[in-house]
Amino acid sequence: MTIKEQENFPEVTFYQITESGPTALKAHTILKDKKVLLVGVPGAFTPTCSDEHLPGYKKLASDFFSRGIEDIYVVSTNDPFIMKSWSNSLNISELKFISDGNGEFRNKSGLETDLSVVGLGLRLSRFAMIIDNGKIIKIFNDNGPGLEVSKAENVIKSI
Repeated sequence: MTIKEQENFPEVTFYQITESGPTALKAHTILKDKKVLLVGVPGAFTPTCSDEHLPGYKKLASDFFSRGIEDIYVVSTNDPFIMKSWSNSLNISELKFISDGNGEFRNKSGLETDLSVVGLGLRLSRFAMIIDNGKIIKIFNDNGPGLEVSKAENVIKSI
């Protein structure tokens, strides 16, 4: 079952790297009392994600922030070390990178794509989601690895 607009964001645990190593990050903690943009990608270091999807969010970050978005998170079904390395390689300080390495969010959200045919297994679909105080306001789901609906240039028009 795929999550829908106007529903509460599922209770899941993401991960990030801090000075003490991998650290659990409860979804309700990062979403409480904030308007957040969550950008989902199939894989860190992949060409479409790195070269086409995230640069738009970097370019338009200040526009998102001026329209009330307080944080922009990027999530993928990669481990937190990979997400940290990817963030460092892209030099995008405007975005926060978090891991759904266990696939908990992927499983609970239904925002899944099967990329086994290219050796990547089950991954998150490419999407963007506006969340206000834990409530899903708008979902821009590409329903797979393609890139059209969830481009930053399309998402900014809806805010």
